Amino acid sequence: MRKIIYITIMMSLVACKKSFLEVVPLGSQIAVTTDDYDKLMNDPAYYIQSYSGGWQEPVLMEDDVAAEATYFNQGSPQMAKLFQWQDVIYLQQDPSPWALTIWLPQIYSLNKIINEVMDASGGTDEQKRSIRAQALATRAWTYFQFINYYGKPYVAATAATDPGFPIIVQADVNVKIFTRASVQEVYDFMISDLTAAIADLPVTPTIQTRMSKPAAEGLLAKVYLFMGRNNEALPLFNAAFADLANGDTHLYDYNQTLGANGSFLPLDVMIGPSQGAGNNLNDLTEAVVSKIFYNGPFNGNQLGNNGLVLAPWAAALFKPSDLRLQLYTDRNPDQSPNPGGRLRKYGVQWSRIGLQLPELYLLRAECKARLNDLPGATADVQTLREHRMPVADAGIPAVTSGNQAALIRFIFEERIREFAAEGYRWFDMRRQSVDPLFAGQVFTHTLYNEDGTFTTYTLNQPNRLVLQLPPALMNNNPGMPNNP
Repeated sequence: MRKIIYITIMMSLVACKKSFLEVVPLGSQIAVTTDDYDKLMNDPAYYIQSYSGGWQEPVLMEDDVAAEATYFNQGSPQMAKLFQWQDVIYLQQDPSPWALTIWLPQIYSLNKIINEVMDASGGTDEQKRSIRAQALATRAWTYFQFINYYGKPYVAATAATDPGFPIIVQADVNVKIFTRASVQEVYDFMISDLTAAIADLPVTPTIQTRMSKPAAEGLLAKVYLFMGRNNEALPLFNAAFADLANGDTHLYDYNQTLGANGSFLPLDVMIGPSQGAGNNLNDLTEAVVSKIFYNGPFNGNQLGNNGLVLAPWAAALFKPSDLRLQLYTDRNPDQSPNPGGRLRKYGVQWSRIGLQLPELYLLRAECKARLNDLPGATADVQTLREHRMPVADAGIPAVTSGNQAALIRFIFEERIREFAAEGYRWFDMRRQSVDPLFAGQVFTHTLYNEDGTFTTYTLNQPNRLVLQLPPALMNNNPGMPNNP
């Protein structure tokens, strides 16, 4: 029987009908040749989410944001539930979360490519292995999202028994029942995929929306870092930087791009740096592998950032000279002044979530700091900071750079300064919750009401550091245990 895959697959594994998948849509192309499978890896679904979904859930759950009730209450019920860290986010009648609606069909497609491309007609074995490697690395990236939504934070002592996420390796519509793999099994699965992919990936991709060797090296290093396996992570971080050395990926220098006649200018009252990377979905300058999502207002597609502002404690982390502050405004969406002077992130309508060079610097810095290479860690952080503010202000105080615990905390704060209100903090909250260095940390949200009062919500640890599996997935997998 000839193996087939459709160039466009309109399906969802959380609720689908076999009969629909068995019919080749009129006019659809069947993947037969190596070139067909190569084109499948160009599917925009792998690298752009044009709706407020997927990563918008972490944005609403990260604790470096607060909300203005006047605007926040215009959003969807799910937005309020996520912001309040409620136990149940999605009810039976609700649409499935975008994270599953988007990524589960991609797992089906990726599995088809992984399992079939080596038997495709035409092309060389090298080309086929490269396509397969790109699909393996993309599958690993996707599972990294799943496990950080639906599995407990990684703890070596309990990972083998902590419930994770179903591991799906076959593109078979007849398989309707899945079982939850453990957290350890999911991490081992990601390591296996990335390890297998690295040798066959190109050092320089044709475009940064496709996986490359440095992207897979950096992602595998990130997986190891999240597991606390720092000795294994550091050589991979170094390899990723070495492979990037002769490519096009580089840091923007905000001193230039936001300076006089800078390329990010002019500043627009509605979107900040009008030509900045956050407002240009096609900007790949800082991307190791580019994946982006729409991080703008609620547009009828479940989630959005209506009313979100930078939490005052997070705003206090910035020096006045930090040019990243130009991505924020103290004006509300209707241009009225924020009554508390709180800052809204308006200069990033398109957030980068694949693997960005700024994060690679900060991840390697953290890894070095945990291995007690404090000068090396400091150098990586300062490299980023010197591209984000005047060099004279970019230094790290000696009392911080010379103390391991203080430097690690500073690196996490730098991640907030670089990525606040873009979802990254959710992943860090989970890690910090099981890190003795951050023991006793409490995560809160503040909703500022129209009458000047405010309401505070406190995250229930550890239960709400994971999301419950939604009804659509549970209904189709009876007997599969859910999160509390």
